[in-house]
Amino acid sequence: MRNPNSTTPSTDQDTPRGFLFAGGAYVLWGFLPLYMKLLSHIPTAEVIAHRVIWSVPVAAVVLILLGRTATLREAFRNPRMLAMGCVTATLISLNWGIYVYAIASGNALDAAIGYYINPLFSIFLAAVLLGEKLNRAQLVAVGLAAAAVVVLIVDAESTPWLAFGMMLTWGFYALAKKSLPIGPNQGFLMEVLILLPVALAYAIYVSGSEGSHFMMGNAADTWLLLGCGAVTAVPLLLYANGAKLLRLSTIGIMQYIAPTLIMLNAVFIFGEPFGRARAIALPMIWLALIIYTVSMVRQMRRNRTG
Repeated sequence: MRNPNSTTPSTDQDTPRGFLFAGGAYVLWGFLPLYMKLLSHIPTAEVIAHRVIWSVPVAAVVLILLGRTATLREAFRNPRMLAMGCVTATLISLNWGIYVYAIASGNALDAAIGYYINPLFSIFLAAVLLGEKLNRAQLVAVGLAAAAVVVLIVDAESTPWLAFGMMLTWGFYALAKKSLPIGPNQGFLMEVLILLPVALAYAIYVSGSEGSHFMMGNAADTWLLLGCGAVTAVPLLLYANGAKLLRLSTIGIMQYIAPTLIMLNAVFIFGEPFGRARAIALPMIWLALIIYTVSMVRQMRRNRTG
């Protein structure tokens, strides 16, 4: 899904390349459940381990081609940045784990709900933890989202704990990422390098216990696990570069492409039940997002003309 360590675009104008990069990232994220569904018979921990392992060469090649490895080396030498990198790496790995499990267990719709709520949860965290003031529209949007969450909780048979888990891990990941003064490409590689020793140790342990799906049985499983690096790293890197070429308001609107596609996949391809609670809660979340987005666009326009 959206990389929270993006920077404000360096231009006040949207560019075709920006649309291409960011749009490509969101579409890839939106259809990622189709790929992860093919891995649903493999334990979640093994899938996450291979997402980490095979993301490293993809991200490293990109960073080398961009000539930005110097800042990464500096980050690893800085104890504070390394500590913050460990925090963000832990949070993103938890988020990946919840996401992969949600798809494998037939709860892709909960993943979509988590991503829909996340922008509003981030606003709430900013207000509570960073002291940022909310305008009237933002208060209404957060209130509507909170009411939608209550509706989902009241419906005990389908309480979306996975959606809440994704919302919490991604929201705090975004918050922690603000304290990591490093570019998005370098930050992503730093995180997967931090996770790499644990991922390799787990992969070796699983292969030793003859429970591995990598090069131990079905060739299709091996290729799918190898592909985890590309499907993880490519969208993140596309987004990181696209965000620099688009206005913040444009990115804010485009971010809903991915959860919408995830929701459509969940309902029409995976056949997941929509349910009464979700039928009530999702329109409330959509209305909250519309109010939030309109308010954000108006604020951006006022800032440009002020």
